[in-house]
Amino acid sequence: MDLYEHQARELFEEHGILVPRAEVTDSPKEAREIARRLGGRVVVKAQVKTGGRGKAGGVKLAADPAAAEITARQILGMDIKGHTVGKVMLAQPVDIEAEFYASYVLDRAAGGFLAIASAEGGMEIEEVAATRPEAVARIPIDPAAGVTSAKAGEIAEAAGLPPQTVDVLVRLWEVLVREDALLVEVNPLVRTAQGQILALDGKVTLDDNARFRQARWGADAVEHDDALEATAAAKGLNYVKLDGEVGIIGNGAGLVMSTLDVVAGCGARPANFLDIGGGASAQIMADGLSVILSDPAVKSVFVNVFGGITACDAVADGIVRALDSIQLTKPLVVRLDGNNAARGRAILDERAHPLVQQATTMDGAAQRAAHLAAATA
Repeated sequence: MDLYEHQARELFEEHGILVPRAEVTDSPKEAREIARRLGGRVVVKAQVKTGGRGKAGGVKLAADPAAAEITARQILGMDIKGHTVGKVMLAQPVDIEAEFYASYVLDRAAGGFLAIASAEGGMEIEEVAATRPEAVARIPIDPAAGVTSAKAGEIAEAAGLPPQTVDVLVRLWEVLVREDALLVEVNPLVRTAQGQILALDGKVTLDDNARFRQARWGADAVEHDDALEATAAAKGLNYVKLDGEVGIIGNGAGLVMSTLDVVAGCGARPANFLDIGGGASAQIMADGLSVILSDPAVKSVFVNVFGGITACDAVADGIVRALDSIQLTKPLVVRLDGNNAARGRAILDERAHPLVQQATTMDGAAQRAAHLAAATA
């Protein structure tokens, strides 16, 4: 779950990291009033969850409140790498003496975190990392030990950051731990002409598994590039859009991933990842099928379920009830195995829907779904 820049700055402030004064709006007229409150001259920044805003024209300096209104009107509605700008943040400009980069990111391979820092922050940090990797320090962090002042001093020294940044590095780690983050990044972290250390921009990614503890952000924190993913999320479905023609529904992430591989091995491309979890109620099946059938690229649907706690007859009953509530327009191949599989197959046979076929093995069902997709292409 990525946060917008203004939300990341809010977290930084709560943990004692200095940021310039700023306000957010979706109205050009209000932008004029905000600029007046902030002293007239402001930086207008597009609020989208992607990098490269400055190069795309999504970050501009406005000399006065009237210019702020004009600039906000220009930026609002812009498309930046597929993200439509719905809000802008207006911030007080800062007299920058030096720019730095600092972040903590989860290192899954190492089972810990990684501190990444550089004395050369700003928009070109990616180029610096690619062309002069020695200018970017990478320090492993033991999650149990965390980032003490001593560890922060080690990071600062390795990256060539000034001593004043040590306190900020400690507080950034506090943000990561206390807010259930997988990534916290400040670029640029700046030193002003007055010697202050300020976070001018921030990126924070929260752990989706801790979303129940992060309800403060609400739906505003969640952004989906794909309309089908947004629709599925609104229905509580674990759905990811893929570039293929065979729709996939399964129970359990591991089984769904295996299903994707088997379908691909049959020469077809999966159209999505959809895990219905341990339950397959009529409503869940109806919602899942509705989302998948809304994808014009889908030519067939493969439902692959292994009955465990949720028995196959309950899954079959959910499919039958779903068929009564939605219009099935594409062939559906169902493979049921495990607990009460025979009873589940009998329920589907009794329903005898003309577009529903059954297979007893995953390979056989995948081959059938791939064949049907090719035949209807």
